[in-house]
Amino acid sequence: MTIKPNAKIEDLYQIPEDGKAEIVHGEIILMSPTGDMPARAGFKIAMRLSEAEGRLHGRAYPDNVGFRVNLPDRASFSPDAAFYTGKSTGMKFLEGAPDFAVEVRSENDYGPEAERGIVK
Repeated sequence: MTIKPNAKIEDLYQIPEDGKAEIVHGEIILMSPTGDMPARAGFKIAMRLSEAEGRLHGRAYPDNVGFRVNLPDRASFSPDAAFYTGKSTGMKFLEGAPDFAVEVRSENDYGPEAERGIVK
């Protein structure tokens, strides 16, 4: 797939079914699959969020769910686990940021360069 500036949410629907991508600074950024430990951590967090759905009146989501957001540097977000209280959008990306989002650090998310990239 050609990565182009000023990408739109509709462009993300063209990513192959087993792919994951986000729009950052107007460009489609392809996300690589993760390994055993980060995947298990995200899964367990999503499961715990799922247990709280009734009490918190929302829905829990696992990895690879797209959220359409309006932030200065990104138009989409796909956290490793999330909790969302907005309206269902059927087969499309959810509208707006989740109420709670989790990003699990993977093997390459450590070291000085990775630390500089983390938004604080």
